[in-house]
Amino acid sequence: MTEKYLETRCEAAVEYLTLNRPDVRNAFNAEMIAGITTWAKSVEARAAGLRAVVIAGAGKTFCAGGDAAWMARTITYTGAENLQDAQALSGMFRAIDELPLPVIGRIQGAAMGGGAGLAAVCDIVVAAQDATFAFSEVKLGLIPAVVSSFVLHKIGRSAARELFLTGARFPASRAYEIGLVHTVVPVADLDDAVARYLAELATGGPEAIATAKRLIGEVADLGPHDAAALTASAIATRRTSTEGQEGLKAFLEKRAPRWSR
Repeated sequence: MTEKYLETRCEAAVEYLTLNRPDVRNAFNAEMIAGITTWAKSVEARAAGLRAVVIAGAGKTFCAGGDAAWMARTITYTGAENLQDAQALSGMFRAIDELPLPVIGRIQGAAMGGGAGLAAVCDIVVAAQDATFAFSEVKLGLIPAVVSSFVLHKIGRSAARELFLTGARFPASRAYEIGLVHTVVPVADLDDAVARYLAELATGGPEAIATAKRLIGEVADLGPHDAAALTASAIATRRTSTEGQEGLKAFLEKRAPRWSR
């Protein structure tokens, strides 16, 4: 399916989203934000039949952040209009972050501002060796507010203090060091790297993967004592689930579980 600014397709139980505004380096505008949000909600409704999501950008750049024309319009917005606009952007990131599926980001060229924020809401990020990143909002007198909570959970306070306050560009190697990116490869190998992750994900129980993703959010800010009851209940539930029972039996019987056949 092709929509204005977006291309989507489903192949082998994997949902692919491509940002498709290469003439402006796939920068966000209000229409693209609304389209991505609608797409994410449709994916959530179809999640039972899917195994993963891959987000990419058309052309030479993953996402350059906010579109200049869109940002220019916000200068004339009232406080209430700016709040509504920011809430729509926040809702887009949250819709992706809350997908009950693994989300893989395929990064080439650059991921700037909101584009780097989009990388932060992906569960797994594969980047080209020559890709560059920046939380560059301060260069415009703005702040990376909407993406901040997602980014802090990904890279921590120390790296955020450096990168949020300077707005400096940094290479894929630095993004890998701070945990924003998980694999760095030559640009020609991006699709192969994504395919390797998809193959690995296909070996895990779909329900277990979705539950593990949700568990990360639930326990991330809890200490071991506070998390104890929640985590004990979580594993007990998985052990008695149909999928958990199948996985344990397959392991003991030295065969592949049904979901990976």
